[in-house]
Amino acid sequence: MREVEEVSGRSGTTRYVLRDDEGNEYTTFRPRVGEEARRYEGRRALVTFHEEDRRGFHNVYLDGIAAPATPDDGTDGGREEQRHADESAWNTALEAAPWIVGTPEPQEAVEPEELYERLHPFKELVAEDIRRSSDPPGEDRGR
Repeated sequence: MREVEEVSGRSGTTRYVLRDDEGNEYTTFRPRVGEEARRYEGRRALVTFHEEDRRGFHNVYLDGIAAPATPDDGTDGGREEQRHADESAWNTALEAAPWIVGTPEPQEAVEPEELYERLHPFKELVAEDIRRSSDPPGEDRGR
């Protein structure tokens, strides 16, 4: 988010124009949204908007603004580690599925819901173990 400009109209209304780093403009007439946008000047932000064509003009209206899904420090807030643990745990659960279900050579198909109900608790245990093993020594994540 590059800047927010406050423009006073002839009728006394205030229009807030937000410009992002790519030069896109978003407009709002709602003071609460405009003031919130000011808090994100010079920072990353998640912008919600809608577009409207009116009287030959294409308008992009700012509906809201919030903190981005990832922090400004360039990290992903631990989500990549979470994804890795979950993905590895599912792979392990799938490899162990024949033994979890009860036989290495099933005689009949297992319904998807039943398979999920049996594999999911095992996957959660494996994911928790992966996360715990990746914690720095002495760090407890509230577990």
